[in-house]
Amino acid sequence: MTAVVMASDGSYDPVISKLITSLKEAESLSDEKDLGFLQNLLQSKELNALVNVHSKVAKINKDDRIAPLLSASVQILMEVLELLAPRCHISPLCKEVFHLLQTPHLQSILFAHDAIAQKDFYPHLPDIPVEVDEDEETIKIVQLVKSNEPLGATIKTDEETGKIIIARIMHGGAADRSGLIHVGDEVIEVNNINVEGKTPSDVLSILQNSEGTITFKLVPSDGKLDQRESKVRVKAYFDYEPENDPYIPCKEAGLGFQRGDILHIVSQDDSYWWQARKEGEKTTRAGLIPSRALQERRILHERTQKEPNGDAKTENDDFDREMIATYEEVAKLYPRPGVFRPIVLIGAPGVGRNELKRRLVARDPEKYKSPVPYTTRPMRPGEVAGREYLFVTREKMEADIAASKFIEHGEYKGHLYGTAADSVKSIVNASCVCVLGPHYQALKSLRTAQLKPYIVHIRPPAFEELKKSRTKARARSTFDENNSRGFTDEEFMEMIKSDERINFHYGHFCDEEIVNDDLSEAFEKLVNFANKCETEPLWAPASWVQ
Repeated sequence: MTAVVMASDGSYDPVISKLITSLKEAESLSDEKDLGFLQNLLQSKELNALVNVHSKVAKINKDDRIAPLLSASVQILMEVLELLAPRCHISPLCKEVFHLLQTPHLQSILFAHDAIAQKDFYPHLPDIPVEVDEDEETIKIVQLVKSNEPLGATIKTDEETGKIIIARIMHGGAADRSGLIHVGDEVIEVNNINVEGKTPSDVLSILQNSEGTITFKLVPSDGKLDQRESKVRVKAYFDYEPENDPYIPCKEAGLGFQRGDILHIVSQDDSYWWQARKEGEKTTRAGLIPSRALQERRILHERTQKEPNGDAKTENDDFDREMIATYEEVAKLYPRPGVFRPIVLIGAPGVGRNELKRRLVARDPEKYKSPVPYTTRPMRPGEVAGREYLFVTREKMEADIAASKFIEHGEYKGHLYGTAADSVKSIVNASCVCVLGPHYQALKSLRTAQLKPYIVHIRPPAFEELKKSRTKARARSTFDENNSRGFTDEEFMEMIKSDERINFHYGHFCDEEIVNDDLSEAFEKLVNFANKCETEPLWAPASWVQ
């Protein structure tokens, strides 16, 4: 019954040949059915093909002729794309290479190359002991040198057994780099101190009072969880300070961040606490942050208490109650020649966003365009249909509103006004930059994968600076259309209050913000942001990129 498997070049594979010989020697001691199954498996062509592939791949770094020059070609690809993106509109060659490097087949080849170069194909199996007593508990002793860096692991009490176990391993931390401590390992001793019956706080005190080498005596967990890092990036929609969080398992292990930061989520294994790093930071150790589920529960609780500035809960039309801002998955959105993202300016009434929009369009009318709004009011003397407004009947406009054809609409002095979605799309399809200054609630209709808007929040300065700058510029109030006059203090306060509400409910959707304390400087910043949007890869919702 014995046979040997031959390699593709006609030679016998020594590993499989040896295994089959061993099976023959064990024929008298083994079950005939099991023995037959193993022999058929070892003699199969499929297994032999896999062994041949493995043997060839395993020669990497042993044979100089096929040794990889680098193991991070995908990372280099991303860096090259970032360098090429601003030059696509200048050089046709750069544009061609830019699109070539984004083809799925080329990127798949590079991903496969890196996996082999990093030896990511190797199986990670524990050594099989020669003789093990099934009733004997395996103990492992791990030594780590204490430094200023945290150990990168948290512990907890097992609810069923009451024993101290490893709750999580922080990616990139000392425990993770050792490769010897795993989630679920039971802690028996720390520096020869038995921890049976002790609390996690007791064990933490032992660690804090220890110097030099720390010795752990551990019982290995039944299985090792996969510690591979995820590639998810998210934009944070709230501020987080771990030192002020009473519920975080370990304040020292926390990662603080601010709204708008891009976070690399390296692990989502825990339902309540994710592990993350700030994108672009050099540190290798990840930190704990609240999971999306945990933060949503916190926000829902806070919303039942109060609104900003202690105000009572706002009306339903201020924001979507179902929209709970925690994290949004993002990816780099690369500019495409001839396809421009709409620039959307939001802000409180009177803050100056319409003037900034007017100046941007006037700077290059062939490039920057604003859609002509619709209205149901009669045409006035001197007006031209399609220039100031598109004039339609009330019945027509109400029907289009019901059909969701308007990104925003409202009624003023008995007449309807609005901006149609098709007007925005026609400007984009004409390879122009659409510039909008809508009511902030229009973001619900504008912020889509089809339009991919670049949103800028125009904000007022503090009260004293706001009053000083508007008085100096002799700014006219936008709150009183019947009289040409300056702003009152009450109107300034209302502008600031309105801005705070916009920032609270919608500020996390904005790509940039400009404080309009000087109109010329604010316009210069807007122009810079517009150029940046056209030439640089920027973080955007992942659903817009896929």
